Amino acid sequence: MQEAKSIARFVRIAPRKAQLVVDLIRGKQVGEAIAILRHTPKAASPIVEKVLNSAIANAEHNYSMDPNSLVISQAYVNQGPTMKRFRPRAMGRASRINKRTSHITLVVSEK
Repeated sequence: MQEAKSIARFVRIAPRKAQLVVDLIRGKQVGEAIAILRHTPKAASPIVEKVLNSAIANAEHNYSMDPNSLVISQAYVNQGPTMKRFRPRAMGRASRINKRTSHITLVVSEK
């Protein structure tokens, strides 16, 4: 079975937050998935939608699949490198802030 994939790497959103959005669309048909993402009020949904559109374009252009018969066969979020920052606190102390990044991967295939 042919599949096309798309990866957004080093996305500046925490993996836990992106995971919530990706879980909503796993296994769905692409049209339905896009509709879900459009109506999900999460910061990750426009990012995931962009990755999904890229995967659909890859399927259509590189493998000449029919975009109407595509299903999201795999969808996962891996943790990217964490940017470490410091925030001043009381009594001259500092605490660390982790700015986490994600790698979002979507694989679409024809059903």
